[in-house]
Amino acid sequence: METCYIVGAGDFTSRDFAPTKNDFVIAADGGYMALEAIGHQPDLLLGDFDSLGDLEQIPTGIAIDRYAVEKDDTDMGLALARAWEMGYRDFSIYGGGGGRVDHLIANIQTMCKYSRLGGSLRLIDPAYDVFVLTNGSLTLPLRQKHCLVSVFCHGETAEGVTLRGLQYPLDRHMLTCDYPLGVSNQVMDEHIPAVVTVENGTVYIISYTEPSIH
Repeated sequence: METCYIVGAGDFTSRDFAPTKNDFVIAADGGYMALEAIGHQPDLLLGDFDSLGDLEQIPTGIAIDRYAVEKDDTDMGLALARAWEMGYRDFSIYGGGGGRVDHLIANIQTMCKYSRLGGSLRLIDPAYDVFVLTNGSLTLPLRQKHCLVSVFCHGETAEGVTLRGLQYPLDRHMLTCDYPLGVSNQVMDEHIPAVVTVENGTVYIISYTEPSIH
């Protein structure tokens, strides 16, 4: 499946950033600076440019879409909407974490929206990954022993949640939005991937890249 890479203005890591010629790269406002730092030119630059500011530095040949600062969506939300309209269903989101917690929550909410529409989404932060899963099963990337994995319900309930390959397994359990039962689980064997399944509903999974400190 072709992937749309979206780079925002948050904390950037190049982990697994490897777009091919068939993929599409969108810089959301200040995310352009992260791409510039690694020498990668986006296919599209969009946003209200309250972070990036002056556009005179942008090389010719990059498509630019400018939006008003007063709008009903975030730059990341606009980027996801544009990519969805173009037909992309697989998304890798960079620069979506760090800094303001409200922006991270907004990004997760937006990811959940497109997961419910059938999209596959991953947010890559230097310290963790966020995956969103609706009515399906997901095998997480291998992690070192004691790396934390937390699973949260998006919406009132998530039914039939099963966790395998973690210290605290679940078998077709119901998670709710007001009780964080899935927080602070952890990998017990670095050779066995964790698998998350949800039969009915949406969950988001935060998988840390380094072991927790005891």
